[in-house]
Amino acid sequence: MSMPLDGVVVADFSRVLAGPLACVNLADLGATVIKVERPGAGDDTRGWGPPWTAHSSSYFECANRSKQSVVLDLGDPDDLVLARELARRADVLVENFRSGALGRRGLDYESVRVGNPGIVYCSVSGFGGDADLPGYDFLVQAMGGLMSVTGTDEPTKAGVALVDVLAAKDATIGILAALRAREKTGRGQRVEVNLLSSLLGSMANQASSYLTTGRAPRRMGNSHPSIAPYETLRCKDDVLALACGNDGQFRRLAEVLGVPELADDGRFATNAERVRHRPELRAALEQQLGADTVEAWAARLTEVGVPAGPVGDLADGFKLAESLGLAPTVSVGDDAPPQVRHPIGYSETPVARYTAPPRLGQHSDEIRRWLAEEKK
Repeated sequence: MSMPLDGVVVADFSRVLAGPLACVNLADLGATVIKVERPGAGDDTRGWGPPWTAHSSSYFECANRSKQSVVLDLGDPDDLVLARELARRADVLVENFRSGALGRRGLDYESVRVGNPGIVYCSVSGFGGDADLPGYDFLVQAMGGLMSVTGTDEPTKAGVALVDVLAAKDATIGILAALRAREKTGRGQRVEVNLLSSLLGSMANQASSYLTTGRAPRRMGNSHPSIAPYETLRCKDDVLALACGNDGQFRRLAEVLGVPELADDGRFATNAERVRHRPELRAALEQQLGADTVEAWAARLTEVGVPAGPVGDLADGFKLAESLGLAPTVSVGDDAPPQVRHPIGYSETPVARYTAPPRLGQHSDEIRRWLAEEKK
């Protein structure tokens, strides 16, 4: 079956997470992704364990399936010639080196475009290409403001390298847009993504709140700054995740809890008033919820269209997806553990090929032969 990016060659010079994840997205869509790794250790994340897989770390494998691995020493003149040839033949190049590092090797955008004017050259950095700051996700979460609105008593990071993941999606969008533009103009371009801009762009209503009022949002734990009740509430045995998005849902909630008068109480009749009187609302709701279990309340509320459910762990998330027929995992073979399925469904061009993350240098011989062949 033909895939959207069949025939597209991607030179993946990136390491760790954001760049490699963007290249996984392209590989899922049919591109041939050639991952360039340094001799000896390869991508840093090959050593980021436990947990370990048969050939590497689970961290590395989450961001490198369906790729080919070639080992090239960019400090070696002969290998550098091959790296430049790969850049000349590629449709897309993705890199996240520190500013100037590839320029000294003739692999920066301006150098590559001379021999390959159609190249879509994607640079991923932490704070922009000219900022001499280390681009680690945790640092960007801290400095960019995400940690200021996450947690309760102290600033708290997200439980995954969320900004890297967001930047990977932005990089994928940018690359696809540039490929589409190239179809019309015949010219490639440089696509620049940085983690700080991806973070700020993802802050949505929180960023808009700050830009509207001039006041930075504060940490609210599991509460929502503009909607109530939209939080976790204590039941008899555990906490319930409750998300009332409108007044109709709140009225049904009050009826199920046996206190329909709450919906007519001036403090709670509208969302704006519920937000204003959040502590009183929380106390009133938890007084009723304490009479039964999370499972019981979730069933009753879901039946009447009030969004509610238990707080599960990642195992529960996969079980839920499986129960809904979402097929959340795929096999990639080669005794590798299952991986998370490409999250998008396509009616005409579904993702049909997944292969195991490559062992370091697994495809070096064949790729070196291809690059050494007479130039196309």
